[in-house]
Amino acid sequence: MNLSNRVGRSCCFLGHREICETKELKIWLYEVIQRLIVDEEVDSFLFGSKSCFNSLCYELVSEIKVKYPQIKRIYVRAEFPIISVSYKEYLLEKYEDTYYPASLAGAGRAVYVKRNNEMINCSQFCVFYCIDEHIPKGRKSGTKQALEYARKHNKTIYRFPPSEGAKGSAGES
Repeated sequence: MNLSNRVGRSCCFLGHREICETKELKIWLYEVIQRLIVDEEVDSFLFGSKSCFNSLCYELVSEIKVKYPQIKRIYVRAEFPIISVSYKEYLLEKYEDTYYPASLAGAGRAVYVKRNNEMINCSQFCVFYCIDEHIPKGRKSGTKQALEYARKHNKTIYRFPPSEGAKGSAGES
Protein backbone atom coordinates (compact mmCIF):
# COMPACT_ATOMS: atom_id res chain seq x y z
CA MET A 1 0.00 0.00 0.00
CA ASN A 2 1.32 3.43 -0.89
CA LEU A 3 -0.03 6.24 1.24
CA SER A 4 2.65 8.77 0.31
CA ASN A 5 0.32 10.58 -2.11
CA ARG A 6 -2.38 10.74 0.58
CA VAL A 7 -0.30 12.18 3.45
CA GLY A 8 -2.45 15.32 3.70
CA ARG A 9 -5.59 13.24 4.03
CA SER A 10 -4.30 10.75 6.61
CA CYS A 11 -4.16 10.68 10.39
CA CYS A 12 -2.47 8.25 12.77
CA PHE A 13 -3.09 7.50 16.45
CA LEU A 14 -0.29 6.84 18.94
CA GLY A 15 -0.49 6.51 22.70
CA HIS A 16 0.48 4.66 25.83
CA ARG A 17 -0.52 1.02 26.21
CA GLU A 18 -2.51 1.87 29.34
CA ILE A 19 -4.73 4.94 29.52
CA CYS A 20 -7.15 6.55 31.90
CA GLU A 21 -10.30 6.44 29.78
CA THR A 22 -12.43 9.39 30.82
CA LYS A 23 -15.50 11.09 29.42
CA GLU A 24 -13.32 14.15 28.77
CA LEU A 25 -10.86 12.08 26.69
CA LYS A 26 -13.64 10.46 24.66
CA ILE A 27 -15.33 13.82 23.94
CA TRP A 28 -12.01 15.41 23.00
CA LEU A 29 -11.12 12.54 20.66
CA TYR A 30 -14.55 12.49 19.03
CA GLU A 31 -14.34 16.24 18.37
CA VAL A 32 -10.80 16.00 16.98
CA ILE A 33 -11.68 13.09 14.66
CA GLN A 34 -14.81 14.81 13.39
CA ARG A 35 -12.94 18.10 12.89
CA LEU A 36 -10.25 16.28 10.88
CA ILE A 37 -12.87 14.72 8.61
CA VAL A 38 -14.94 17.88 8.09
CA ASP A 39 -12.34 20.67 8.16
CA GLU A 40 -9.20 18.91 6.92
CA GLU A 41 -10.83 16.32 4.62
CA VAL A 42 -9.01 13.44 6.30
CA ASP A 43 -10.33 10.16 4.96
CA SER A 44 -7.73 7.61 6.10
CA PHE A 45 -7.02 6.71 9.72
CA LEU A 46 -3.97 4.57 10.51
CA PHE A 47 -3.96 2.20 13.46
CA GLY A 48 -1.26 0.15 15.10
CA SER A 49 -1.82 -2.32 17.89
CA LYS A 50 -1.04 -3.17 21.51
CA SER A 51 -2.43 0.02 23.00
CA CYS A 52 -5.61 0.85 24.88
CA PHE A 53 -5.49 4.29 23.24
CA ASN A 54 -5.42 2.67 19.82
CA SER A 55 -8.46 0.56 20.73
CA LEU A 56 -10.40 3.60 21.95
CA CYS A 57 -9.59 5.56 18.79
CA TYR A 58 -10.63 2.61 16.62
CA GLU A 59 -13.94 2.43 18.50
CA LEU A 60 -14.62 6.15 17.99
CA VAL A 61 -13.58 6.21 14.31
CA SER A 62 -15.84 3.20 13.71
CA GLU A 63 -18.72 5.02 15.40
CA ILE A 64 -18.10 8.15 13.31
CA LYS A 65 -17.81 6.04 10.14
CA VAL A 66 -21.59 5.55 10.26
CA LYS A 67 -21.97 9.29 9.58
CA TYR A 68 -18.97 9.49 7.19
CA PRO A 69 -18.84 6.15 5.33
CA GLN A 70 -16.06 7.36 3.01
CA ILE A 71 -13.43 7.17 5.76
CA LYS A 72 -11.04 4.23 5.83
CA ARG A 73 -9.55 2.42 8.80
CA ILE A 74 -6.13 1.03 7.93
CA TYR A 75 -4.25 -1.43 10.12
CA VAL A 76 -0.48 -1.01 9.86
CA ARG A 77 1.06 -4.33 10.90
CA ALA A 78 4.32 -4.45 12.84
CA GLU A 79 4.38 -8.23 12.61
CA PHE A 80 3.65 -10.78 9.91
CA PRO A 81 4.95 -9.33 6.65
CA ILE A 82 3.17 -12.16 4.84
CA ILE A 83 -0.28 -13.16 6.06
CA SER A 84 -2.64 -15.93 5.12
CA VAL A 85 -5.80 -15.24 3.16
CA SER A 86 -7.90 -16.17 6.20
CA TYR A 87 -6.01 -13.75 8.49
CA LYS A 88 -6.33 -10.96 5.91
CA GLU A 89 -10.07 -11.66 5.62
CA TYR A 90 -10.31 -11.51 9.41
CA LEU A 91 -8.57 -8.11 9.49
CA LEU A 92 -10.70 -6.79 6.65
CA GLU A 93 -13.83 -7.49 8.70
CA LYS A 94 -12.68 -4.59 10.93
CA TYR A 95 -10.50 -2.48 8.65
CA GLU A 96 -10.80 -1.31 5.07
CA ASP A 97 -7.15 -2.20 4.45
CA THR A 98 -3.99 -3.54 6.07
CA TYR A 99 -0.34 -3.52 5.13
CA TYR A 100 3.13 -4.30 6.43
CA PRO A 101 5.66 -1.54 5.64
CA ALA A 102 8.65 -2.81 3.70
CA SER A 103 10.86 -0.54 5.85
CA LEU A 104 10.24 -2.84 8.84
CA ALA A 105 12.11 -5.80 7.36
CA GLY A 106 14.97 -6.71 9.69
CA ALA A 107 13.99 -4.10 12.29
CA GLY A 108 14.22 -6.58 15.18
CA ARG A 109 13.38 -5.10 18.57
CA ALA A 110 12.90 -1.65 17.02
CA VAL A 111 9.98 -2.85 14.88
CA TYR A 112 7.30 -0.93 16.79
CA VAL A 113 9.33 2.29 16.77
CA LYS A 114 9.84 1.93 13.02
CA ARG A 115 6.16 1.09 12.48
CA ASN A 116 5.17 4.22 14.44
CA ASN A 117 7.55 6.30 12.34
CA GLU A 118 6.03 4.82 9.18
CA MET A 119 2.55 5.78 10.37
CA ILE A 120 3.75 9.32 11.10
CA ASN A 121 5.48 9.57 7.70
CA CYS A 122 2.22 8.60 5.99
CA SER A 123 0.15 11.16 7.91
CA GLN A 124 -0.09 14.92 8.13
CA PHE A 125 -2.11 14.67 11.34
CA CYS A 126 -1.05 12.73 14.44
CA VAL A 127 -3.25 12.23 17.50
CA PHE A 128 -1.31 11.39 20.66
CA TYR A 129 -2.14 10.30 24.18
CA CYS A 130 1.09 11.08 25.99
CA ILE A 131 1.19 11.76 29.70
CA ASP A 132 4.70 12.36 30.95
CA GLU A 133 3.86 10.92 34.39
CA HIS A 134 3.15 7.55 32.72
CA ILE A 135 6.77 7.32 31.63
CA PRO A 136 9.03 5.77 34.29
CA LYS A 137 11.97 7.97 35.22
CA GLY A 138 15.03 7.15 33.16
CA ARG A 139 13.03 5.33 30.45
CA LYS A 140 12.03 6.59 27.06
CA SER A 141 8.60 5.47 25.99
CA GLY A 142 7.75 4.56 22.41
CA THR A 143 4.94 7.12 22.55
CA LYS A 144 7.34 9.89 23.61
CA GLN A 145 9.79 8.86 20.85
CA ALA A 146 6.97 8.98 18.30
CA LEU A 147 5.85 12.40 19.55
CA GLU A 148 9.39 13.76 19.17
CA TYR A 149 9.63 12.21 15.69
CA ALA A 150 6.32 13.82 14.64
CA ARG A 151 7.48 17.22 15.95
CA LYS A 152 10.79 16.88 14.09
CA HIS A 153 8.90 16.12 10.86
CA ASN A 154 6.51 19.09 11.24
CA LYS A 155 3.33 17.07 11.57
CA THR A 156 0.13 18.62 12.86
CA ILE A 157 -0.12 17.20 16.38
CA TYR A 158 -3.17 16.81 18.57
CA ARG A 159 -2.12 15.78 22.05
CA PHE A 160 -4.12 14.74 25.07
CA PRO A 161 -3.82 16.27 27.47
CA PRO A 162 -3.01 19.42 25.50
CA SER A 163 0.49 20.57 26.38
CA GLU A 164 1.37 23.98 27.72
CA GLY A 165 1.73 26.49 24.95
CA ALA A 166 -0.43 24.41 22.65
CA LYS A 167 -3.23 26.13 20.82
CA GLY A 168 -6.35 25.03 22.65
CA SER A 169 -7.44 21.43 22.44
CA ALA A 170 -6.06 21.22 18.92
CA GLY A 171 -2.68 20.30 20.26
CA GLU A 172 0.69 21.52 19.15
CA SER A 173 0.32 22.34 15.50
